[in-house]
Amino acid sequence: MHSDRVARGIPQRVSLFLCRGRCQPSGARRAGPHYTIIYRGRSFLQEQHKKYGLVTAVAVIVGTVIGSGIFFKSDDILVLTGGNILLGAAAFCVAAFAIVFGSLAFSELAALTDKPGGLITYADEFSTSRAACVVGWFQTFIYYPSLIAVVSWVVGVYTGLLFGLALPLEGQMLIGFGFCAVCYLYNTFSPRFGGIFQRFSTVAKLLPLIAFALIGVIFGDPTTIIPAGTGRSLASFSWLAALAPIAFSFDGWIVATSIAHEIRDSKRNLRRALVMGPLFILLAYLLYFVGVSTLLGPEQVMAMGDAHIDQLAIQVLGKTGSKLVLIFVIISVMGTVNGLTLGSIRMPYALSLRGMVPGATKLQQVSKKFDMPLRSGLMAFLLASGWFLLHYLTQKFGLLPNSDVSEVPVAISYLLYVFFYGKVISLHRSGRIPGKIRGVLVPLLASLGSLIILYGGAQNPAFFPYALLCALLLGGGLLYYTRRATRS
Repeated sequence: MHSDRVARGIPQRVSLFLCRGRCQPSGARRAGPHYTIIYRGRSFLQEQHKKYGLVTAVAVIVGTVIGSGIFFKSDDILVLTGGNILLGAAAFCVAAFAIVFGSLAFSELAALTDKPGGLITYADEFSTSRAACVVGWFQTFIYYPSLIAVVSWVVGVYTGLLFGLALPLEGQMLIGFGFCAVCYLYNTFSPRFGGIFQRFSTVAKLLPLIAFALIGVIFGDPTTIIPAGTGRSLASFSWLAALAPIAFSFDGWIVATSIAHEIRDSKRNLRRALVMGPLFILLAYLLYFVGVSTLLGPEQVMAMGDAHIDQLAIQVLGKTGSKLVLIFVIISVMGTVNGLTLGSIRMPYALSLRGMVPGATKLQQVSKKFDMPLRSGLMAFLLASGWFLLHYLTQKFGLLPNSDVSEVPVAISYLLYVFFYGKVISLHRSGRIPGKIRGVLVPLLASLGSLIILYGGAQNPAFFPYALLCALLLGGGLLYYTRRATRS
């Protein structure tokens, strides 16, 4: 009945309703595995089935967040705090403040809808289509691909360490890009395998993280935690610059919202995952950062940079044991790439369903064989490839010292989150979110934490030029959508 319309796609803005089997009238909202797009009063069936449970949802959050940032940003954090471990730990807590309360606020939105699109859907359903367009373009064209490019490169960095190769930047980028391509392939054509790998990598990454954290806490030198002059450094607030790399280390928790429509009983399970994941991550990060810094000493961590994890493994387990640890670390970073890829593949699809991106009629088609929007996956991969090139150029010519192409987008994302926290308060006032703690206090604290992270990110010299470029791109996307909506 609807096959010819599905094949042609939907050229204008659409709204989403859920149905089971045959399409229901537009007022029906029965839960089921299929999505019906209601366009000008007519129904178009889009099928994507529930693939993931609570364990996978938590694994996506923990597995995406833990795995890259904590291993190769610890030295940057110490540099920005002047080698002060206590101030670094304080910065972790400030960043976690934003993420824990932010996840609690987003869990309220997740409990109200399970339609595809994550943040795009939240903006479209609880605000306006123009807000959804800005959020969607930011995530699709800037946020996801920049993170994927940087974290995939880290796979190349640690692969070189594993085999004792002094790889040039080009070699590291080539290995990282190769894994990125493979990751997009299996997440697009076998999403269940992507979910299985996410759970496996989450377990694998926790083993060395917890082990080194405990060894460092037990055998490290506690006198290095609070060096002389800590009080003066704390009062200067210069240590807040460490929030930028820490925000990167914590980032990825929002990815789970992009697969909400593929999580079983997502209104319940996604909410639980958004609360459980960040709390566990904070504990693991604090133990690891303090443990490693006290065991090696902050000076050695800063001097060795990203290679400090290799030195730590040699010091604790010897050269043979260090290889095993590096394998776990590589799997850990791969898990982060996997989680980000899992989210990015669905973003062009979510935009296309609303007519917010060129080529929407083709991007929105879901393959019956693979139960995935294949063209959406291809577009996401091409965007990541473009950011690979940008990341290579900035690293090659030192355009972003002690930084990379992903740090500013991460900071900017927290500004967008404040918009959603405001919507939680609005929904509380309308009676859809009960309780002043859940509907007012939590989003206010989340907003405060986000603004602190944004302030920390603004200390990066490249922040404002980078933010201007982001604004121009998002403005272009909004202009495209506005003109398209006007013509229709």
